Amino acid sequence: MKTTIKTAIIALLLTVTYNFTKAAEPNANEKLTMRYAIAAYVDAFAHGRFDGLAEVVDDSAKFSQTRGQKILSFSKNDILESLKGQQNVEQNCKTTSQIVENTGNLVVYKVQMKYENFARINYVTMTDTGAGWKITNVSTVFN
Repeated sequence: MKTTIKTAIIALLLTVTYNFTKAAEPNANEKLTMRYAIAAYVDAFAHGRFDGLAEVVDDSAKFSQTRGQKILSFSKNDILESLKGQQNVEQNCKTTSQIVENTGNLVVYKVQMKYENFARINYVTMTDTGAGWKITNVSTVFN
């Protein structure tokens, strides 16, 4: 009998601990914010966590990378497809983000990913679409 009670108490404690420590799923209103959109972008590119990325990137979004004298352009679908192989891959870099420009309904973030020998700098443009903040353009340069 004592073993059954101990097992039940341990199971209850584990359940309570799990419920308190698990990350809460953002509600629908939180998913409409600028903060959520930039967090989803950083989580995807720096940490390999793609939850929410597809919904915060506008269908007409443009992605470009400057590589030397060449500019490469990508669509939303191109980027989402290329990220599939990086699921849960943690980048070995220090990531920072800051607002460069804010006009009220348009914001430009600078997201810098500093690696040991180079940096990837992303200028992420987001627009308040009336149905939430959406990423509409990302320009990437490497230093």
